[in-house]
Amino acid sequence: MHITILTLFPDIFRGPFDESIIKRAKEKGAVTITLVNIRDFAKDKHRSVDDHPYGGGAGMILRVDVVHDAIEYAKNLYPNLKTRVILMDPQGTPFKQDHAKRIATYDHAILLCGHYEGVDERIRNLVDEELSIGDYILTCGELPAMVITDAVTRLLPGVLKKEGVTTNESFEKNTLEYPQYTKPSVYGQKKVPDVLLSGNHKKISDWQKQESLTKTRLRRPDLLKEKMDQG
Repeated sequence: MHITILTLFPDIFRGPFDESIIKRAKEKGAVTITLVNIRDFAKDKHRSVDDHPYGGGAGMILRVDVVHDAIEYAKNLYPNLKTRVILMDPQGTPFKQDHAKRIATYDHAILLCGHYEGVDERIRNLVDEELSIGDYILTCGELPAMVITDAVTRLLPGVLKKEGVTTNESFEKNTLEYPQYTKPSVYGQKKVPDVLLSGNHKKISDWQKQESLTKTRLRRPDLLKEKMDQG
């Protein structure tokens, strides 16, 4: 898979994308990540990418002509591949695991990072969808782009060592993952549940399902409501 990130601050990505799972995914060839500096498409000698909003208001707005040229450049990096252009924006659809699974099926995803006060409204006509990682405001869209890249990359075939590791996680079935334990079996006054030490796979599976539902009911009842609404 190819991920192209349109950003004003490409250096922000150097650390997160050069460590751990994403680093290994790049080394394996499971994903290529290309950083494109939006400022390279500025129209003046000052490399301006934003301007004051018409009608007044605080902050600066990303220009549609600059962003349009950046998007077209990114599309032409892989002109024959299935491409999805996604704007990082707090007004977008809340990002969920299902989005990550869908994006992971694309050959090429272009992530557009907003910045400053926002984007020219006409930019929304240039993208396929808008995603938000939460109901709060960040200084830039680079952090959401990192989150989405991480969530998508770990789903790609061959990225995680253990086969099937992504199929029993939180949110896969609109429930949270069951509690997990490792050594030591006793720590202080806390002991690992006996069923997990029993070796009885049927009892363990039943316990995991029940604990998953219990944890979801206590911590995220909204997920169970969504599950019921979906039938």
